[in-house]
Amino acid sequence: MSKINIRDFHNENEDGAPDIVGVSTFSSTAYFVPTKGNTEQRPSDHVEVGSIRFNTDTSNLEYYRGDTIGWSQFVLQEPAAIGTRAVNIGGTPDGPTRSNVMDYVTIASEGNAIDFGDILANPNMDPAASSSTIRGVFAGGRNPGTTNTIEYFEFAVLSNSIDFGDLSTARFELTSCSDSTRALFAGGRSPSTQSSIEKITIASTGSTASFGSLSGSRRGFTGSCSSSIRGLFGGGYSPIVDTIDYVTIQSDGTAQDFGNLSVARGFGGSCSSPTRGLWAAGLTPSDSDVIDYVQIMTLGNALDFGDITAARSLMAGASSSTRGLFLGGAPDRTSIEFVTIATTGDAQDFGDLTVGKSRNAACSNGHGGL
Repeated sequence: MSKINIRDFHNENEDGAPDIVGVSTFSSTAYFVPTKGNTEQRPSDHVEVGSIRFNTDTSNLEYYRGDTIGWSQFVLQEPAAIGTRAVNIGGTPDGPTRSNVMDYVTIASEGNAIDFGDILANPNMDPAASSSTIRGVFAGGRNPGTTNTIEYFEFAVLSNSIDFGDLSTARFELTSCSDSTRALFAGGRSPSTQSSIEKITIASTGSTASFGSLSGSRRGFTGSCSSSIRGLFGGGYSPIVDTIDYVTIQSDGTAQDFGNLSVARGFGGSCSSPTRGLWAAGLTPSDSDVIDYVQIMTLGNALDFGDITAARSLMAGASSSTRGLFLGGAPDRTSIEFVTIATTGDAQDFGDLTVGKSRNAACSNGHGGL
């Protein structure tokens, strides 16, 4: 096999190039530039079938299909829209057992969850999850020991998760929020309760960097909410608190006081639209059925939204820009419920998870931070 490295290739009169006959392979770290011209300049005489040129009128590549057909554009096949998906990650079906199951639903359509793939590293419980429109990330948890692993997946591709990087310390019972580019992981325990907030750039891979800290050490949150500007961290367990902290996601620093939940509790589920954040259920220390809401850009205490269908805790939340879901939890580990975020009212049945579990995490490609 021979290689010829050239920049210009002409015949001796410099009015064309010699023919290269046979199977030839061209390789480059740069790019290939085809001939170009407008539609009127298309060759029509003695054109080889399969010839390629760039049409400057249409800004597309085109190829010659023969004298009776002529020139045709290359067609880009766009993938079908997948809608807004919520992916449910890990958890425990019975307490000591960890689950490696990832399943998903399309938020706009009620129904049972469908298998998405498996967690790469080990079965996991008590992780935290967040997302961009393209990619979901989840971090920490117990599998079975406390882990610092961060993994990711693409919403459009049903597959197992992929290694992303690491938290600075192994932790579980943490929480997460994001805008379209940055995810934050806050609090948790390892085994002592933590106050630190760490950040990643969702589109890349790698370990976390320091963002700042919560107003105090907390774990077992009722959950987190996001707009495109702010992240809110609500509740906590051991001790049970009603605290809501907030940060500006793109500005590092210490979280500030936002207000309080209507009921102090931890281990609930949360979701958000671009303007409104919701927290549902949790331990008070008994199971709660309360749903609270806030306007994310307005400081103040949470207001009553409604109730979930039955009191429970240890659940996950996810959302589109209009609809919030609460997934799994104890004691009814299979349940998925939904609310319309812009209104108030009680939750309604959505469907069931593929595997019933609590201490799970969830994220979506359409939440309020995107």
